[in-house]
This record gives sequence, C-alpha cells and structure tokens, in this order.
Amino acid sequence: MVIAFGREICCNLDSAESREWLVTNGIGGYASGTIAGLLTRRYHGLLVAALKPPLGRTLMLAKLDETAVYHDRAYPLYTNRWADATIEPHGYNYIESFHLEGTTPVWRFALADAILEKRIWMQQGANTTYIQYRLHRASQPIALAVKALVNYRDYHHTTSSGDWQMSLETLEGGVCVTAFPKSAPLYLLTDAEPEANFRVSTPLYKWHYGFDLAAEKRRGLDYCEDHLHAATFHMTIAPGSSLTLIASTDKNLELNGGKALEWRRTYEGELLQNWPQVSESPDWIDHLVLTADQFIVSRPLPEEPEGKTIIAGYPWFSDWGRDTTIALPGLTICTGRWEIARSILRTFARYVDRGMLPNRFPDAGGAPEYNTADATLWYFEAIRAYIDATGDEELLSELWPTLCEIVDWHIKGTRYNIRLDPDDGLIYAGETGVQLTWMDAKIGDWVVTPRIGKPIELSALWYNAIQAMASFARKLGKPHYEYQQLGDRTAAGFPRFWNASTGYCYDVLDGPDGHDASLRPNQIFAVSLPLDSIPPHSANSLSAGMRQETRYTPLLTPIQQRGVVDACAQQLLTSVGLRSLSPQHPQYRGAYGGDQFHRDSAYHQGTVWGWLIGPFVLAHLHVYKNPAQAREFLEPMAHHIRAGGVGSLGEIFEGDAPHSPRGCTAQAWTVAEVLRAWLAINTLGV
Repeated sequence: MVIAFGREICCNLDSAESREWLVTNGIGGYASGTIAGLLTRRYHGLLVAALKPPLGRTLMLAKLDETAVYHDRAYPLYTNRWADATIEPHGYNYIESFHLEGTTPVWRFALADAILEKRIWMQQGANTTYIQYRLHRASQPIALAVKALVNYRDYHHTTSSGDWQMSLETLEGGVCVTAFPKSAPLYLLTDAEPEANFRVSTPLYKWHYGFDLAAEKRRGLDYCEDHLHAATFHMTIAPGSSLTLIASTDKNLELNGGKALEWRRTYEGELLQNWPQVSESPDWIDHLVLTADQFIVSRPLPEEPEGKTIIAGYPWFSDWGRDTTIALPGLTICTGRWEIARSILRTFARYVDRGMLPNRFPDAGGAPEYNTADATLWYFEAIRAYIDATGDEELLSELWPTLCEIVDWHIKGTRYNIRLDPDDGLIYAGETGVQLTWMDAKIGDWVVTPRIGKPIELSALWYNAIQAMASFARKLGKPHYEYQQLGDRTAAGFPRFWNASTGYCYDVLDGPDGHDASLRPNQIFAVSLPLDSIPPHSANSLSAGMRQETRYTPLLTPIQQRGVVDACAQQLLTSVGLRSLSPQHPQYRGAYGGDQFHRDSAYHQGTVWGWLIGPFVLAHLHVYKNPAQAREFLEPMAHHIRAGGVGSLGEIFEGDAPHSPRGCTAQAWTVAEVLRAWLAINTLGV
C-alpha cells in the first residue's frame, strides 16, 4: 500500500480532515471527501455527477452518516462540524486505519473486537458511486443504519434549504430522489440479500441545517450548508460478508457490488500494464500512473463521439486548453495511452479559431474563451511528443492544415495583439486588462501579472513550434525552408532576453515600462524545451536516428543555460516546485490564503507551482548531466502524495516554508510533469 495511515493520522482531526481522497468516473464526475469523513468543502460529496459530460457537475449525494450497533452498543462512524463550530459526533475516533487500494479509499473501523471496512469507488463512464461495507472480523453480525443526505446544486455553490421539498419514491432496494421537475433523478439502491434484513425508512423532508465547511471559511467564501436527509438504510452484515449502497443517475445499473469492484480493479490493472516503468520505478511513481487516469475524461462531439479531454484539477477546475496541452504528454504519452493522446489532439484541433486554442470551457456551457497566448504553442509541443513517440504520420497529415493556419495567424497577428515581431522573431502579446499567459490572475479589472510585451516562454515555445513544423514538413515531404528561416530568425533575436547584469534572463521584453527583470520561472523553458524528453517505448516508435531531428539549436549558450538553472535553483526552487517570483522581489508574497482578493493577488507573486518541478528537473539534467541528482529533486513529491490530496499531487504551495499545500488538491499538470520528468531521467539520463 503506497498510501496508508493508522490512528496517529486518522484519529487526529486536524490531520485527518486536511487529507482528502478522490475517485472519478472518466466523464467529469467525481466523489471526494476527507479521511475523517468530515465535509470541509462545498466540493465534497459522494456523487458529484457530470450531467453534461465533462461538465454540468451537480452535487447529488452529499454524505452518508452511518451508525453501527454491535453487541448492543451503538458506534457512530461519522463526523460533522456544525455552524457553531461544534464537532458532533466524533466518529473519526473509531477509524483504525485508512489506505488507498489503487485509487479506492478504504477505511477500517474498530468496534471492540470487530473490524468494519468501507470502500468507495465509481463506475467508469457513469455517474455511479459505490459505497461498500464489509465486516472483516466480528463475533456476531453488525446492524448498520445509514442516513443518506442529498442535495441538488451546482458544485460551486452552497444550499440554504428554505422550504425546498424534494420528491421521494420508495423502490425495491432503495429510493429515488427527484429534486424538482425535470431534474436528473438520484437512485439510492443496495445489493442487500434477504438475510441482510434490509429495510429503508424515509423521513418527511427532514433537512440537516448548518454544516460548517471550514476550508471554504478559510477561503473567504460562504461556508454554511444544508442537506436533506432523504432516507435511512437499515441492514445487517454478517462476519465475512459485504453489502453495497449505490448512488446513481441511472436506474439500470450493476447492483452487485462485488462484481463492480472487480471491474474497477481490472480497469486499474490494465492501466499499469501500459506503464513501461512498472518493474523499475518506485511504488509512488507507479501509483501516479493510476492518478493520471483521473484527469482523462470524455468530451464527445458530433464529429468526434469518442473525443477526450483533460480536467485541469479537482475539485473545481474544468478542462482548460493550456492545462490540457501541457499535461497531455505526461498523462497519456508517458503512460503508453496512445489512442487517448490521439483523441485529445484531434478533439482540440476542432476548437482552433483564428490560430488560437480556447483557454477555458465554461462550466455552464456557452462559447469557449479564447484568451490565452501560450496554449496553442503548447499544442505543438504535445503533437511533437506524440509524433516522436508513435510515428503517427496519418494524424500528422490530418492536423497539418490546422498547424499551418496557426502559424499564419501568428505571423499576421490575431486576438489581443498576439503576433510575431518580424524585426527580432519574438512573440509579442497583450492588451490592457487582459491576462494571456499562464500567470493569469485577475481581480476585477486588475491584471495582477499583465506581462504585456514579449514574455520569454512565448518565444521559447514559438521557436519550439517552428522547429517542430520544419521537422513535420520533412516527414510529410512538404517544403520546410520557410519554417527553418522563421526558427533561425527567432534564434537570432532570442539573446535579447539575456540580462548580463543579473546573470539570468529578462522575464518580459518591450513592455509598457521597458524590460521586466523580475526573476520568475518562465525562463526555465528556454533550457528545458529543446530536450527530447519523452523516449519511445512502443514497437511503432520512430528510430532514435530520426528522432534526433527534434534536438534543436539551443536558444542560450551553455553558460547562459547554467545561469538560468542556477538562478532558479537558488531563489525559486522548493521541495515541491518553483516559486512564481523571487523572495527578493519587493512584490513577493510568501503566504497564500484568505478571500479571493488576497489569494489571487498572491497566486503568481511567490506562490509555488508544483508542475514547474518537471521543467526544472529536465533543465538541470540538461545542464549538469547528473541523473541521480535530478531524480532527487522529485523525491519530495513521494511525501506530498501522503498529504493534501492523498494519492495525488496538488496545484500550488505557499512560497514560505514549510510550503503548505493550497489550491486544488489534485492537479493534472503537476502529476503529468513529475511522470514525464521521472521517465526522462530514467531513460535519457547520462
């Protein structure tokens, strides 16, 4: 077991409620909560259904409050915090242990001499959650009463019940809850056999008021919530037997919990079989292969019914263009899931407009938002990695017209003044009031890090894209000289970024106030991007000789590359990623918390970003040729998967030590870049 805790964590409320578990269904839905069983976020719930996959996320089953009766003694196994800050009851005290079985969370409750196990998982491709109880050890059966607390709301909101009355219908084996006419029904069913003495009781519109959501309070958001007690399931579990409750939007579902659990185990076993390093990598890296799958979801289109995309992070992000293109190589190519990568690349090609990929798909639907200057350039890198690893010239030929269109739009200029400067071959982007790079925090009309001008990573990405185009053209037998000339022009102009007075690069050139000499991590891509960092591990891969085409002429001299790596190592590097701004800068913010204004104003002003550890490690490997040391930079992540989002890697961390995790508990590009860097070190290391 990679992730396992005993009473020292489970029975310490501060520790147990700060660790969160996550299971997903591959269509955007999920279930999530804390080890303690305590709700701390509006995003926690046992069924957050994706009613319009991959979005339309709706909280339907909030939690289950279980009470076990064993030898005439009642054991409340649940924990709630109420609006007056009271904790009642203290069910976490009965948790003997917690562990992950693959991605499935497993609790063991100790009730005198009895051990009751609880597992939670979801059915792949369906808005269905299974909650299984198994009496592992006991001297007599246990009577279990399970209160189902339901809701029906957008996952970003909270509920104040008022006089809301839902429709409750008793069914064989459970109940159906309908929040209001034309809402999706919630089926709460069980696989109880006759010997389980199953019965269900339905209280008359009994709301439980005032759940205190502590994490939302810390974030300066509404933190008080009501949930409806829809039904209580009464059943008896004999020693050695199990019983499963199922929450689903589908009435025709698999009611056999044992069979459903076996399907889940088989699915995850197949994921590991595709991972080429499973016999050589440590357990925590192998576990991240399973974690990677949680971000890959369906985005069906009329022309692409099997379309795929990547959820940027749980519990609150949707699929973003930038996050998808950055995370794709690590989540799909490194893990040997070629068809998934191919599907995502084809899906996103359909959204290209005026040479740009969308940055975000709104949760409530509507038109995608085209306000990113870098997502489209990262798309080239994702395609390059895929083609290098698979040799799929059929897909390359299909995407070629779209890629040419993107290049043409950048040459002539597109939205928000995004354009190639013909004088120096560098990419300019930006207008007042718009945030276009990944440092995209905006508060009202205030863009915290506007970076108008020529951000260094855009030109590094452009150079990478143009060199990839030259390589693609040669593979397809098309003229490549135009792209080679564009690349040469960018390579000739790129030295403008070097700041001899500081020994590292400017972050932005030609801005409204001149050059920005702030030490930020964006320059690391000028060293890491040219690396051929995703090796082949497939019979269909290109030969090593052909793949050498992607080893481009460096944009910086060896001395300058070392200067960049050393500056980032000395001022930006932490155990869990790179700071977004040097602590020596007067605008540095080392703490991240409070309301949205305070959080967003610190988001890119010193906050540590986990995904940046991947590019740093690859740049360090490139400069110092020391794979053992490069590998050491990743090892702290083995500890982080046991904190915050257990089994996953988080979005951000505070800039000041001890670098406490903040933001999303599970972030796609963090997981992806750690996997990508690990694989690169172990296959490209010298």
